[in-house]
Amino acid sequence: MIDIKFLRENPDIVKENIKKKFQDHKLPLVDEVIELDKERREVQAEADAIRAEKNQISKQIGALMAQGKKDEAEEVKKKVAESAARLKELEEKEPVIEEKVKAIMMRIPNIIDDSVPVGKDDSENVEVERFGEPVVPDFEIPYHTDIIEKLSGIDLDSARDVAGNGFYYLIGDVARLHSAVLAYARDFMINKGFTYVIPPYMIRSDVVTGVMSFDEMESMMYKIEGEDLYLIGTSEHSMIGRFINKMVDESQLPLTFTSYSPCFRKEKGAHGIEERGIYRIHQFEKQEMIVICKPEESMDWYNKMWSYTVELFRSMDIPVRTLECCSGDLADLKVKSVDVEAWSPRQKKYFEVGSCSNLGDAQARRLKIRVKGEDGEKYLAHTLNNTVVAPPRMLIAFLENNLNEDGSVNIPEVLRPYMGGTEKICPPAK
Repeated sequence: MIDIKFLRENPDIVKENIKKKFQDHKLPLVDEVIELDKERREVQAEADAIRAEKNQISKQIGALMAQGKKDEAEEVKKKVAESAARLKELEEKEPVIEEKVKAIMMRIPNIIDDSVPVGKDDSENVEVERFGEPVVPDFEIPYHTDIIEKLSGIDLDSARDVAGNGFYYLIGDVARLHSAVLAYARDFMINKGFTYVIPPYMIRSDVVTGVMSFDEMESMMYKIEGEDLYLIGTSEHSMIGRFINKMVDESQLPLTFTSYSPCFRKEKGAHGIEERGIYRIHQFEKQEMIVICKPEESMDWYNKMWSYTVELFRSMDIPVRTLECCSGDLADLKVKSVDVEAWSPRQKKYFEVGSCSNLGDAQARRLKIRVKGEDGEKYLAHTLNNTVVAPPRMLIAFLENNLNEDGSVNIPEVLRPYMGGTEKICPPAK
């Protein structure tokens, strides 16, 4: 959500930003909110004038009564009664208009950074850099569920019976590998100076609307029936929500956290062959990183954060690339975003395993996360988030890039302490 004052003074910039995001249907919202804001300020000004007049008249009545001019005082009191009725009307009108303004402002996309490439959708995202040499072995790489099934590491059929499509049982060495990756990612980020946190896995609606756009909310979030609670789609939601209505002292910044949580997502829509198995699912686990910082430091943190994910994947010998998200692929609250994609030897292409986003002050404005500067001035913090690792997708990349022709999977040195020293996991003997 952008600053109403900025919108009021720069409507053309806001409209141009909407066009860059190919959301022309939202253009009328700018003029609509400007008119409502004008009405709100007029109502507020009239109400303030009545209050000031009321205070002045009260003093006048007191003076008249002191002078024994009771009749004159009674006449003045009638004027107070008339203005009181109008004031009540204005005070009832004011919050209604404010709510309308807020509702519209929450639909207007954040101003994207000038460096963001303009494009309609993810097909126009721009490759930035590659890390590691992609390798295609001289043997065929099976589909990831086939690799895991050969290791006796997954049961999709039972999960389907128990919970439906989009769920799985991980078993044995594969389940251990899944947990090992998360534990390694946790320690990796702790060693970068981030504070480890396990957050609530449910959040209230005021936090949901504070951290994400309505479109994201509708397509992602599961609501708990009969309660004002939602299952989180990522730990970023509850981590940023932790600071709702908080005043942070500037000396505490930057706040850097790495959080673990299960994540729950509707994942609406039809999916192709590559999104079956454990690629796109309703429940998974993730290690996240979150930064709350000064506005002038947010782009530096943005670049540090995605580089940490690249470093993590490269430490496990997985080739990756970074992909700059174009304007049309950015969620409404985002200022700038980059995807980290891992190499798939089977598909002979890269696929998304993480995403780093700078949201500017959008979440802080919605959640009222303010910073008190050394000079006493108050301002809105900037918030950023990034996937350290999400094992279901990361597991696909890991298995394909470490697979041997006999179906065994090599364990990189950095993961061996988390796997009891195991150097290789093998299919069970028949």
